[in-house]
Parts: sequence; structure tokens; C-alpha cells
Amino acid sequence: MTSTITAAVTPELHGEFEMAQLTLDEPRAGEVRVRMVATGVCHTDMAVRDGWIPTTFPIVLGHEGAGVIEGVGEGVTHLDVGDHVVLTVASCGICVDCLSGEPSFCANSYAQNFAGGRPDGSTSLADDKGQKVNSHFFGQSAFATHANVPVRSVVKVRKDVPLEILAPLGCGVQTGAGTVLNVLKPRMDSSLVVFGTGAVGMAAILGARVARVRTIVAVDVVGPRLDLARELGATHTVNAREVDTVEELASITGGVDYAVDTTGNAAVVEGMIRSLGHRGHAVLLAAANPEAEARLNLAGAVAQAIRITSVIEGGAIPQLFIPEMIELYLAGEFPFDKLARTYPFADIDRAFADSESGEVVKPVLTFG
Repeated sequence: MTSTITAAVTPELHGEFEMAQLTLDEPRAGEVRVRMVATGVCHTDMAVRDGWIPTTFPIVLGHEGAGVIEGVGEGVTHLDVGDHVVLTVASCGICVDCLSGEPSFCANSYAQNFAGGRPDGSTSLADDKGQKVNSHFFGQSAFATHANVPVRSVVKVRKDVPLEILAPLGCGVQTGAGTVLNVLKPRMDSSLVVFGTGAVGMAAILGARVARVRTIVAVDVVGPRLDLARELGATHTVNAREVDTVEELASITGGVDYAVDTTGNAAVVEGMIRSLGHRGHAVLLAAANPEAEARLNLAGAVAQAIRITSVIEGGAIPQLFIPEMIELYLAGEFPFDKLARTYPFADIDRAFADSESGEVVKPVLTFG
């Protein structure tokens, strides 16, 4: 049987959200139906809305869902009705990367996450006229009261932590912390610099704190965010509006060992690369404007033996890493809840506006 749900539909490129009653089909084989309790707002939702990552419209976005399973499709044996779950990036399970234990780098990621439906081309949603509305964004389309979700996007979590707290773990927090802990794996006696202190950047700082990195530097242009970065574990902060960032980082570190860009800004990336020390390792994380181009001095890069890596979803196996982050949170080592402010689902426009203005690091929508 189908169900009627409420969803925030993005009708077209650059379109504003439209609340609508939609029909949701039954979970297919390998899917579960999830009743949303909370959903984080992420920069990637904005990047897709604005065409930086192509998709098909109309579509229901949202990809940091957390909720309770209400239905189980054929062949699903490890998840049950009533389970609490965090939703995350989808992966195919059969490409070389998935089979190598690196599902975040799934070779079929576009079809799984951005194409606007299931890999077979079907969508789970229709409007009141029977016209299809695209679904399965990041495997979930979580800006809705309910969604049918492939099991590879589902992470079962313990029930004694509120789902309103856990929602951001599915993308932004996983991306920042996972990049540090799973990919960079910094030495304790090293320096690590994070460019941009949004949710992903703050999560990277928290990851560096967990890794006991000696020198953790946050770079931004917003004073209150730099203050929060210090509270979360940064040992130094740099306001790029007030000083020459490359010179200041050289003074602090003598040459950066590890650097993470969360801005997608070409000028910032160029400065990050110039700040690297011998054998420094820089990581690119942001969904950037396709027209953004950063210059690289090839001779200097080779002479210093630097590395530049692009990372997706923190290089994580979500079903393993998300429960690990929860345990770190409960131990007081990973206070990612300090990033969030909750909003009723009906206030989605305000949540996006507050995120884009920088007033809030991580808006989380809640479903009453």
C-alpha cells in the first residue's frame, strides 16, 4: 500500500521549498521505510539546489535523516521495525571501491545519490496529480516525514541517544571527522589546519582533538565561529580578514603538516597549498562551484613532496564509523551537539537562511 506524507519539494533549479502532500510507495526489496525524527541541513543540499551538482527536478532533498523504521522490504534481515537509525550516503556494494571496503568512494555514487531516484530509474514519490517527484537523494530524500531508504544508507544506532542529536552524523560530521581520523591519520606531534569553520570544518577540528594533534588551527573570517572552534579544540585561530593567512600559519607551524579545505574557494585553496610544509598533506572536501579553479606551482609541489587528496564522506564505512562517533560523544570526547540548533520542519526556509548567513553552524529540522 502507498502512504501520504508531507515533504519539502524543490520544484526547479534555484527553486524555493514548497510543502506538499505526496504519495510514497511501498519499500522495495532491500529497502526500509523510515519515519523521520530529525534531519540536518547541509551545504550539499544547497549545492544541488543551485546546480553545482546536477540532478532532476522536482525533487525532495535532505540527506542527514534520523528516524525510526516503520516497515521492512523483502530480503532485509538485519534491520527491524522499531530500530533507531541514522541515514547516510548510498553506495552500490558491487564496484571495486565498495568491495574494497571504501563505500564512500563508490564508483556508482551519482546514480545512487544524485540521479533523482532508484538506480533502476523509478521514484518512490508522486504528487496529488500522480506526477512523479524525484526521490532517493543520497538514498533518502530526508526533507519529508517518511522515506523509503536502501539498506546501505541505513545505520542502526543505540536507542538511548536522542535522534535529534544524531542526525548530523550522516554527512557533515562524518565528512569532517572521518577525513581526519580515517584518511589523514595525523601524528600527535603534528600541525593540522582547517580552512572554514562550518559544520564540516568544526567536525574536522573535533576529529583532530580526538587524535590528540598538538597544534590545531582554525581559519575563518567570522569571529564567533573562531571562538567556538577554540572551545571545541583549536589551539590557534586565524581570522583571514585581519592577517595574511599564509604568513600567520608559517609563524604558528613552521610549515603545515596537514590541511583541510571545507570552503571550495579557489583563493583559499591556493593559500592552503602554499602553507604546506615538507611532505604536507592537503585535503579538498567542499562541493565547489564547477567554475572554480585553483593554481598550483608544480615545481614547488614536487620539491616539497606535498600531497593533495579529495575525500568523500570522510572515507568512512558509515555502519562502523557513525557508531564510533556516538561512543566518542558519550565519552565526552566528541561534543558535536554544540554545533546544532533545532527548527520545526515547517521552518525549513529559516533554517536554510540561517545556515547560509552563517548565523548557525548546523541547523537540524525536527518532525513533531
